[in-house]
Amino acid sequence: MAIAENLVSIKSTLPKQVTLVAVSKTKPVSDLMQAYEAGQRIFGENKIQEMAEKYQEMPKDILWHMIGHVQTNKVKFMAPFVHLIHGVDSLKLLQEIDKQAKKNNRIIDCLLQIHIAEEETKFGLNQEELIALVSSSLFEEMKNIQIIGVMGMATFTDDKDQVKKEFSHLKNIFENLQRINPKNSQLNTISMGMSGDYQMAIDSGSTMVRIGSSIFGERN
Repeated sequence: MAIAENLVSIKSTLPKQVTLVAVSKTKPVSDLMQAYEAGQRIFGENKIQEMAEKYQEMPKDILWHMIGHVQTNKVKFMAPFVHLIHGVDSLKLLQEIDKQAKKNNRIIDCLLQIHIAEEETKFGLNQEELIALVSSSLFEEMKNIQIIGVMGMATFTDDKDQVKKEFSHLKNIFENLQRINPKNSQLNTISMGMSGDYQMAIDSGSTMVRIGSSIFGERN
């Protein structure tokens, strides 16, 4: 029952306004069900196919979050059920989500992924690209997506000051976006912070944390 205990102890440290996404990628349904039975309803996956298989097998009151990098050609497999897509990093991807959401008669919530880390490998928009995206006429014409906030991943480093700086940067970008108040948006979410740095992320204004290994143990 370690999973349930881990979950309860993490939840006890989270402020009321912070949403916990249990990162369940690579974990078997039996592990997810332990978390489910302990009250967890939000799960994060990074592969669409794996998420779709788990969706088929598991209770239907689960909210599935796609937290990984999304390939445009795979959007159609999650469009019928995905609750939130964290990693939207291009207009092209957003157009595909909008198209597939329309086919499923849904409005899909999305977070715009912002590049805040120093590592080049992380995906995401910079501030200029973000503003260009939400100001574009193509964006304004979309009817089946809603932007509810931003997501960012800090540099993988032991330098706490750097991580804190990156989290503050994301918070500033979010507040900037609120001032612009683009169409198709209901801005209330800053998704930042993972098992190793979520307390610092919360101190920096995070409203959603993605925690995997501290709940389910190390990834297989």
